Amino acid sequence: MRLSVLDLTFVRTDQSSRDALSVTVRLADTADRLGYTRFWTAEHHNTSALASTSPAVMIAHLAARTSRIRLGSGGVMLPNHPPLVVAEQFALLESLAPGRIDLGVGRAPGGRDLLATAALRGGRRDDGAADTLGQHIDDVATIMTADGMEHEAGDERGRLRATPAATNTPPIWVLGSSPSSALLAADKGLPYVYAHHFGRGGTHEALSRYRQHFTARTPLARPTAVLTAMVSVAPNRADARAAMVPVLLLFARQAAGQPLGRVELVDDHDVRLPLTNSAALEQFNAHAVVGTPKEAAEQLRDLAARFQIDEVMVCPVASERRGTDPATAPTNESTLELLARELL
Repeated sequence: MRLSVLDLTFVRTDQSSRDALSVTVRLADTADRLGYTRFWTAEHHNTSALASTSPAVMIAHLAARTSRIRLGSGGVMLPNHPPLVVAEQFALLESLAPGRIDLGVGRAPGGRDLLATAALRGGRRDDGAADTLGQHIDDVATIMTADGMEHEAGDERGRLRATPAATNTPPIWVLGSSPSSALLAADKGLPYVYAHHFGRGGTHEALSRYRQHFTARTPLARPTAVLTAMVSVAPNRADARAAMVPVLLLFARQAAGQPLGRVELVDDHDVRLPLTNSAALEQFNAHAVVGTPKEAAEQLRDLAARFQIDEVMVCPVASERRGTDPATAPTNESTLELLARELL
């Protein structure tokens, strides 16, 4: 089983955005050193809880800091960006770090802030993305080819090409958390990442539809599925669970439509809080990987076997105790270290 990392760049109450970004860099360095397959960064807007607003910018920085690991977006929210911009950004990244770039795309707004969504999408407040994501994917893929895409603007007609042109184009991955995203990935013949860490269930249905309806668009194409999972690993289960509770509470607040706020420190709430105080919290907890190294490794192996996948993308979600250097997240670094000893 291959292991990869999805980092959301959480911002703790003791951190600035710069501190949180420093943690992302440290985690990427750690994953690169330990032999993880890929390290992806997310896109979220207008929130104090997450500092990951621009995957392309973050990937460029991480590419200069790492030597082996694949770097990607988890993901670029395509309805927020013109296809030409995305194609040019990732063709440029592929030119700078050939063979190490993944373009993960999705249709979510990148948060629940309608004002930010409208600002990103030219004044549209509605999602409006379900019907256009497939076309956006086609446009990005075509613009990154050597021939480019035919385009018209008024009386002008010509071809759009991503420049500088990369020797190879980065693979496009479809991200999602529903059967509709699975069917889109299958129809396009693209690899698929299911957001299991959202705690919504439906993983088996989505992956089954993806595999059943997969259409190979090239001779070597085959269904390729990856799961994401929230993880917290420590030498004893109680510590692993206590470190994860602040982030579980953050996700539960989001599910309830409440303001997120920054991630609390472990010291700042009762870690004995029962994880059954809301249906959303219980769902997130049920889908999380938490425990000792051996327990967490067994849970990940079970996920891989149950859903017939050979790669899991772990999302380290431990908080820290008061007094920790704000520019570090030693518990999350330790999570990656402990998992690597068991599985890599």
